Amino acid sequence: MTALAAQRWNFWGGVLTVVTIVCAVLWAFPLYWAVVSSIKPEHEVVRPYIELWPETLTFEHYIHAITATQIGTWYINSIAVGVGVTVICVFTSMLSGYAISQLRFPGRTALWWLILASFMVPGQALIINHFVLVADLGLINTWAGIMLPQLIHPVLIIVYKQFFDQVPRDFREAAVMDNASEFTILFKVYLPMNWGVTTALSIVCFIWTWNAFLWPFLSVTRTEMMTVTVGITQVNDAFGIYYARELSAAVLAGLPVALAYLLFQRKVTEAITLSAGIKG
Repeated sequence: MTALAAQRWNFWGGVLTVVTIVCAVLWAFPLYWAVVSSIKPEHEVVRPYIELWPETLTFEHYIHAITATQIGTWYINSIAVGVGVTVICVFTSMLSGYAISQLRFPGRTALWWLILASFMVPGQALIINHFVLVADLGLINTWAGIMLPQLIHPVLIIVYKQFFDQVPRDFREAAVMDNASEFTILFKVYLPMNWGVTTALSIVCFIWTWNAFLWPFLSVTRTEMMTVTVGITQVNDAFGIYYARELSAAVLAGLPVALAYLLFQRKVTEAITLSAGIKG
């Protein structure tokens, strides 16, 4: 590389770095503003000018959110729903992906195209059907009612199917020669190979479920059955809106998924690299 080419590369690399930093700041500023505003007194939050740091630091809004609301119950509801949806979705998606990838049965191609087509249908388009079905089953204001429509995640099946397609057929053929059943092949041969993928999909599915708002908002009317994303809308006051309290509740609601992402960020990256590096 000549000196001129190296200078051009350094220039455009510097430009790209600056643009990336600016975009990161623009993305992170609303999060920063929410956290800073939640530790300000209310009179500082409503001032007509911007203050990047509070004059008076206070945690009274967090104390109010923890002691004066049912946020503990909302956390339990969110955890129960998130874990339930994640376990069921990942397990059934693994079975479906394995069957479509490795087994030959009538209607297999049609089923695969149906799954791909369902991936293109937005969940909001099915809200009315879901509500009528859940209401007819008497599941309004129950964990089952919140979970049932969220069990539809065709993208998980697609990822598993693509992973199983890339696993060398020699593993399956060797297990078949040993008279292993399909469940044995899946759980003792294929599953140990895709623990990373399963972990990544589990984390992503849990975050999706935790952050869900529209369906839990429609399917729950009792405060004690709300998930945390819906429950924080109840953090208000008889005399009006207290923005700092609302923001403190929002920060508490988003804190678990933020920590989960930070803790398992490398695991997710390794899982994606692993699945992409498998040779068929």
